[in-house]
Amino acid sequence: MQILDIFINQMGVKDFLDIFIVAVLLYQLLRIVHGTRALQMLLGIAFLVILFLLGQYYKLYSLSWILTHFFDSFFLIFIILFQDQIRSALASVGTGKRVFGLLQKQESDLDIEEIVEVASAMSRKRIGALMVFERKHGLFDYIASGTKMDSFIHSDLLYSIFQTKSPLHDGAVIFRNNKIAAAGCFLPLSKNVDIDRHLGTRHRAALGISEVSDAVVVTVSEETGRISLCLKGVFYPCENENHLRQYMKHLWAHEKLSAELRPLNIEGEV
Repeated sequence: MQILDIFINQMGVKDFLDIFIVAVLLYQLLRIVHGTRALQMLLGIAFLVILFLLGQYYKLYSLSWILTHFFDSFFLIFIILFQDQIRSALASVGTGKRVFGLLQKQESDLDIEEIVEVASAMSRKRIGALMVFERKHGLFDYIASGTKMDSFIHSDLLYSIFQTKSPLHDGAVIFRNNKIAAAGCFLPLSKNVDIDRHLGTRHRAALGISEVSDAVVVTVSEETGRISLCLKGVFYPCENENHLRQYMKHLWAHEKLSAELRPLNIEGEV
């Protein structure tokens, strides 16, 4: 108790504020890497730290020399290894998403029925589709890579875009503020080496954009006609149009999912 009293007496308001800010940053870092390959890399770094301490304790000079030089450049190595996670964290702070739910942008009402209708129609005809819905992370760079449309959402228009003879069918359609912002957009492919090898470029692009942003992606497989929703690097299969409708209403209208559907990973969102 005496040590605790001394500790408290020597601590000032600035010290408590300093500890609080560092704790929040560490907590957010762990949330960002949770469930991703970045967590495995953090465990690898922790293993190197243990090796370094063992090398220092048992005077393993070669091992200590190598790890000492490694940790001398640790800051630069950290940025290179976790550049995607750092980018995502900065984007979240910029939108106010993680600052206790404050300064949060309001999501526009999405015309869900038009999306469900066209996804169902393309599924029956086995027409491949890739539809990306912007949320709080801006997708301006990807919108600029396609053909700008700025048109209202209509199932007939979307159906015509993804026809195989359409010059825009290979790219993605990106939605912003309840409008079709652009079509034929190029998306980053996922860097995850553990994903199913049978997934084609369309699904890898869906994973890629969901890994670097909070976008919701709806895909229709050209081979099987299966509809899937992708969020934060995870696919959620939709066995029928009602499943897609429930997922979309859960995200945009905050309606509850039925027990048969897999819960979405939207931890920390308000």
